[in-house]
Amino acid sequence: MATAKATRRANPKRGIGAKRAQSQSETDTPDRISEQTMTDRAYAELEEMIVTLRLEPGTVLSEAVLAKLLKIGRTPIREALQRLSRDGLVNILPRRGILVSEINLHSQLRLLEVRRELERLMARAAAERANDEERRKFSAIADSMKRASLEADAMAFMRLDQEFNALISTTARNEFASRSMGLMHGLSRRFWYQHYREAADLPLAARLHAEVAEAIAKCDPDRAATASDRLVGYIESFARSTL
Repeated sequence: MATAKATRRANPKRGIGAKRAQSQSETDTPDRISEQTMTDRAYAELEEMIVTLRLEPGTVLSEAVLAKLLKIGRTPIREALQRLSRDGLVNILPRRGILVSEINLHSQLRLLEVRRELERLMARAAAERANDEERRKFSAIADSMKRASLEADAMAFMRLDQEFNALISTTARNEFASRSMGLMHGLSRRFWYQHYREAADLPLAARLHAEVAEAIAKCDPDRAATASDRLVGYIESFARSTL
């Protein structure tokens, strides 16, 4: 009898655990997963439109108009705009609406102060922690960057730059540094896109990226850190040249 009573007392606890598990599984319904996927798509498309200046600084954004333009519901659009606000690419102003943020040189220079330290840390970490497959990817990016340099291929460079940033973010194995860098990529790419035609030395920028990628591929943390500093130094000189 004692055993039976103990068993009966234990059952409610298992029931609570089962309910919690059921509750957790209910939050991962296909509708919720689909909504998150749509939010990611809305974010990616809006981020690209802002970075490439199809949505210019100062543009007033409407959830309804964007939802119609992208053929996505307003909830994913709203969530994507909140993420873009955290990235500094839009400003959400009470009773005024949502504005694409302005491009500001002084803000960009302050961003580069932080970016220099983070990029050095992440380049060094990637050189220490990347696995063999990831090192081969860095080597391939370095080769492609060199080709982009020789051909002055701006679009290939920008595509490779995104691939390079994503790979470093993964291989550094530091979620805090990656999260912080993620907040800067959109602003940095937009500033570059606005000014690169008149102020950038594209072949030099591509070669400097290739040097970082090569150092990581060769497991050389010190060389990767030094190459990263040279790269950010060039980016800072590029930014100042836009004055």
